[in-house]
Amino acid sequence: MDVRAIGTANRGMTMSRSVWKRGHVATSRALALLGLLFAALACSGPPISPPPPEPVTGDRDPYVIGVTDQLQISVWKNPELSVPVVVRSDGMISVPLLDDVQAEGLTTGELKEIIAAELAEYVANPDVTVVVTQMNSNVAAVMGAVGRSGTVPLRRDTRVLEAIATMGGFNAFAKRNKVRILRPTPGGVVEYRFDYDAFLNGKAPNSNMVLRAGDTVVVPE
Repeated sequence: MDVRAIGTANRGMTMSRSVWKRGHVATSRALALLGLLFAALACSGPPISPPPPEPVTGDRDPYVIGVTDQLQISVWKNPELSVPVVVRSDGMISVPLLDDVQAEGLTTGELKEIIAAELAEYVANPDVTVVVTQMNSNVAAVMGAVGRSGTVPLRRDTRVLEAIATMGGFNAFAKRNKVRILRPTPGGVVEYRFDYDAFLNGKAPNSNMVLRAGDTVVVPE
């Protein structure tokens, strides 16, 4: 066989192996990048939202009755129908003559109208008043790298930093710049962030947001 032909064939085989090797390396890198991308997507939580707008005095949503709240039901000139009640775990209250009435998820005005309409079958023109005497359901949870985990009552405007302080403050392992606030909404859970150091430096003044009932503050380690 011609020596030149053999040399040409050997060079061709060497080039083929080189091309295959480069293609194999490129494919491996691409697969590795895709793996990292999928892993990042799998670990991602709810999208982080900017801080919500500050509440405006005189322009707030009415209080919504929740489980464990204590109410006072009063019917004018009918003391036997006027009773203190607790919203049960099923969201109901027990009212004389009416038995169980749905209370959870209603405002005091809405519950008043329902009770008055149902009592009208037994009492002429019932004048009903509903008062929330204890807002036991109006709480936010604080957990993670704090003095103790638990719930904080929201009897007035309570901000993230105040809630954390109420639960003993940050512990020695807390990542104070990565505090998460998880808020359930009809469209799903919304996540906000609170950076303690940035807040103290005046770089994130709105991040120390007012909490709402059902919020969960998570301080990671």
